[in-house]
Amino acid sequence: MPKDKNFLTRPDKKGLYDPDFERDSCGVGLVANVKGLPSREIMDNAYLINSRMDHRGGCGFEENTGDGAGILLALPDSFFKQEAKSLDFELPEKGEYAVGNIFLPQKINEYNICKEIVEKTLIKEGLNFIGWRKVPTNQTKANVGPAALDCQPKIEQLFVGSKGKISQDDFERKLYLCRKIFSKKLRFEKGLTQGLMFYACSLSSRLIIYKGMLTPAQLFPFFPDLENKNLKTHLAMVHSRFSTNTFPSWDRAQPCRYMCHNGEINTLKETLI
Repeated sequence: MPKDKNFLTRPDKKGLYDPDFERDSCGVGLVANVKGLPSREIMDNAYLINSRMDHRGGCGFEENTGDGAGILLALPDSFFKQEAKSLDFELPEKGEYAVGNIFLPQKINEYNICKEIVEKTLIKEGLNFIGWRKVPTNQTKANVGPAALDCQPKIEQLFVGSKGKISQDDFERKLYLCRKIFSKKLRFEKGLTQGLMFYACSLSSRLIIYKGMLTPAQLFPFFPDLENKNLKTHLAMVHSRFSTNTFPSWDRAQPCRYMCHNGEINTLKETLI
């Protein structure tokens, strides 16, 4: 870098570098075992990546209210089977059941209505409803800010089983259809004042997502599952959100259900490209 340049200005266009391609937004990190072997090491490395992405995420007027942070994992089969035993239900073989973290309304009557409609939808579409698990959270340890706490939904895990001899791909399609049906009904139900609080972070036999209106530093402490040494996976993708043209919210945190991105395309130039 020339002596008259500093980090307050962008370098000139040179070689493969072009300042027009600069982006300043979210942070993304991925760690995986290419052989598909689950281990705690993957989670430890994901924690390390996540803990170094505070500068890639935003926060509100409260430093402890984040724009959003989350992690996508390959479904930790052994962990969920162990948890299921403590809840007095048994999970089928890997690939024959799905788990999803579901955001639910704070109001108890609307919370119950949402759960009932989810269960009825699954049964109507030919899937087995297995049960619910309250997702452990620790707002105090994570030091979550008042603004994030005020709009925090209830978070529960939904367990669903396949029915009959169907392939995992067919199972995933049924899960997708069910999610779309109950999400459309509940999020825009006129009788629910907190309908938009309902949100399925994911519902899959392959992946699960933990996320929220958090900072990267809050993610692992907020979800004790992520710090549990028994949770092992072969894939972890972390995301730190820097909201630009949309407000922070619990459901807008990333990763999304199959991917995450580090920016929002909101200019004429980028749209034309």
